[in-house]
Amino acid sequence: MEISEVKTAIEDLTARIEQIRDWFDLPEKISLRAELEKKMAETGFWDDREHAQGVVSQLSAVKSLIGPADEVREAIGDVAELFELAVEEDDAETLESIRGDLDKIAKRCDEIEISGLLNRPDDMKSCFFSIHAGAGGTESCDWANMLLRMYTRYFEQNRFSCEELYLTPGEEVGVRSTTLRVSGPFAFGKLSCETGVHRLVRISPFDSQNRRHTSFAAVDVIPEHEDADIEVKEEDLRVDFYRASGAGGQHVNKTSSAVRITHEPTGIVVQCQNERSQHKNRAQAMKMLRSRLYMLEQQKRDAELAALYSNKGEIAWGNQIRSYVLQPYQMVKDHRTDEQTGNVQAVLDGQIEPFIESYLRHRSRKANQK
Repeated sequence: MEISEVKTAIEDLTARIEQIRDWFDLPEKISLRAELEKKMAETGFWDDREHAQGVVSQLSAVKSLIGPADEVREAIGDVAELFELAVEEDDAETLESIRGDLDKIAKRCDEIEISGLLNRPDDMKSCFFSIHAGAGGTESCDWANMLLRMYTRYFEQNRFSCEELYLTPGEEVGVRSTTLRVSGPFAFGKLSCETGVHRLVRISPFDSQNRRHTSFAAVDVIPEHEDADIEVKEEDLRVDFYRASGAGGQHVNKTSSAVRITHEPTGIVVQCQNERSQHKNRAQAMKMLRSRLYMLEQQKRDAELAALYSNKGEIAWGNQIRSYVLQPYQMVKDHRTDEQTGNVQAVLDGQIEPFIESYLRHRSRKANQK
């Protein structure tokens, strides 16, 4: 790279960094950071632990935008100064190191831009993350369990905290359905990219004739709205209490503390069994219900979200967003973006970030075309 090319690269990166800062609306993010920090300093902030964790998670997400944007601006400024000195002194070694620094800054800008694609109002929020097995009994329940393992690994890799709210085991193996509360920077923004039907093709371990089977499971993600202004009438609710049981028939407790709430006007059903008391499980279930009802209202006003959820469709053939093929060849392919990889095991071990990033870019391009 010639000196003129290095100079041009510095100028281009400087302009790109300023565009990123404008795109993020950094002054607004800095004001939000101050507001959240003020909330955290209030007396009794930690009295409502779940609310406090939501504020902490939102603050972490805001800082994850401001900090890197400031860092790359400072870094390119330092490189520009170093470049001027290197040119004056004809220092070839320093010029070579500057080229490496520019590559690192450009890569960091790529990462920051991905964060910038998570710019919807709810993207910073915690979320309720559900997996439901499709038709097919044992096969689908085992596939739902494989997905649960994949996402749990992803949560660990991204340092998301995860709390199981309820789990219904399959009759023989696996999971019939489960809902988790996931919190961390941009938890909803990233995980909402996974909403839809996931298809598995493999030689079934449950088939004595070693035939190839296709299984389906659906992922559903809604943001947590702790302060959602949604009126829920008691007469619209059917509340059932039952004994919570875990996989393998082990009882979580011996009292009927698990709660299932049905909102009869909409047919929405929510469940919670992770707490020992009916009161706490009911409170958590009501929080899920309010979040779902809030999303329903948002869908009426937001065509993009409405399309996102309607695209989930039936948990069966023809509605999948992604296919995972284990036999006769190995391939994971996202049908929305055509992103694919032959390293199926890595994906099942939680390495799904390339699919999420690809979908975020795809969604941004579609939005810009409208």
